[in-house]
Amino acid sequence: MLKRMLFVAAVTGLVAGVTIPVHTTPAEAASGCFKAAKAKFPGDHKTRVAYRKECRAHFKAYRSAQKASKKAAG
Repeated sequence: MLKRMLFVAAVTGLVAGVTIPVHTTPAEAASGCFKAAKAKFPGDHKTRVAYRKECRAHFKAYRSAQKASKKAAG
């Protein structure tokens, strides 16, 4: 009986995981800037767009710095 309950719980978890959408738009899949902007400025579209652009610029600078440090080290 315990094995059956554990099996049912595992199957239920897998089915629930499959039905949850991971990314709904390409912008959400690209970075966390979209979600962060939407959470920080839910009602102001212009401010949200400006924040997202700034966030992406910071992310790109961080990523290029990480690549440069890996090149220098290796």
